[in-house]
Amino acid sequence: MFKNILKGLRSYKDSFKLIHELKLWKYFLVPMGISLLFGIGIFFAVYGLSDNLGRFFAKAWIWDWGKEGFTEVATWFGALVVLLLAFILYKHIVMALSAPFMSPVSERIENHYYPQARNHIQHRDTTNMEQLWRGLRINLRNISYEILITIPLLLLSLIPVVGILFTVLAFIVQAYYAGFGNIDYTLERHFKYRDSIHFVKRNRGIAIGIGIIFMGMLFIPVLGVILVLPFSVTAASRATLEEMIKEENLQQLPGNQNPQINAQ
Repeated sequence: MFKNILKGLRSYKDSFKLIHELKLWKYFLVPMGISLLFGIGIFFAVYGLSDNLGRFFAKAWIWDWGKEGFTEVATWFGALVVLLLAFILYKHIVMALSAPFMSPVSERIENHYYPQARNHIQHRDTTNMEQLWRGLRINLRNISYEILITIPLLLLSLIPVVGILFTVLAFIVQAYYAGFGNIDYTLERHFKYRDSIHFVKRNRGIAIGIGIIFMGMLFIPVLGVILVLPFSVTAASRATLEEMIKEENLQQLPGNQNPQINAQ
């Protein structure tokens, strides 16, 4: 698992160079705009709703003594809940709406590294609407699982000392599903819905590694939400294609330009 997490992290290496070399920036213009708008929306949602949610939580404290301190803690907790839910929604809505734009990026990268892959690996031709529907379906599934897992972890993170462990686990869950969404831009061209889910489960370490950088970039003001998709999709495409080649035992695929695969 740890080895695959590192592999997912390393997949970001030379992403900027590859985007420039393949002239991919034009494909990212609309997704970057979507990402920026939703990022601004998250900021105002957290700013506007945290106090209201905090006052709602504060009603649970029925005693007069310590009410002010509990209200302050509840406000911070309310902001954390809003921020977490906003991040979850942001990731999946943006990735779902960006699917028709990201699939061509993944395909350009595949043609660059593995020009003969179409002749050796199962390939599905899909329309933009099919890609959008696939993206919505995958991300709605992931939102459901992510919320069900993350909310209990968030509550457990309030436990003194050991709570830090649950905070880390919540971040890993977030990273996994962020990586999942980026990986599926490549998988949708090759696998059906269920097969894609099984592929990501087999390679969950890579998904986590990709998602860690994805999540980290979101904490970079403005620039992070603009550049997160270009870098994450490019990295995920490379890592996913490498694993697909390995699973198909096609290390010697004709035209293979990937030095990592050739060296194995």
